[in-house]
Amino acid sequence: MPRRSIFAAAATLAAMTLAGAGCGGSDDSSSTNAGATATDSAGSEDSAKTVTVTLDEQNGSGESGTATLTAVGSTTKVVLELENPASPDPQPAHIHPGSCAELDPTPAYPLTNAEGGTSETTVNEALDELTRSDFAINIHKSEPEIETYVSCGDIGKGGDSGSGSGKGSGY
Repeated sequence: MPRRSIFAAAATLAAMTLAGAGCGGSDDSSSTNAGATATDSAGSEDSAKTVTVTLDEQNGSGESGTATLTAVGSTTKVVLELENPASPDPQPAHIHPGSCAELDPTPAYPLTNAEGGTSETTVNEALDELTRSDFAINIHKSEPEIETYVSCGDIGKGGDSGSGSGKGSGY
């Protein structure tokens, strides 16, 4: 009889250990539930959340590309990758309020000038805020020709990218 009690206790302990491991007993931060937003130890959004914006050419520039926006806590990393840069000179880039079709010429967030078709900037705005509002990424031909827009892409709720006059009084 004592032998059965020891076996039963061991079986119960093993069952409890297995049940605990299957119900979130693991400390592995890489596992998430479907549909849930992963968080780091500080409780901020997972930096793996990204949005890719297509940058369409404007003014016959032949320049297009992508902007990859990645959530990094309460900031957003913006990486530009341009094809056929419209100028060998550094190209100013900004996030503007509005859409490519109706761009507010005054930038909301400056981006690092694109050089050789690439740029990387961290913007002091959460990715969720940028995607829930009307914002567009706009690339200019060069500093001397800053009023000439060469590519554009809508981030948030904006309209058709790539349309519009391609000229503005802002920068």
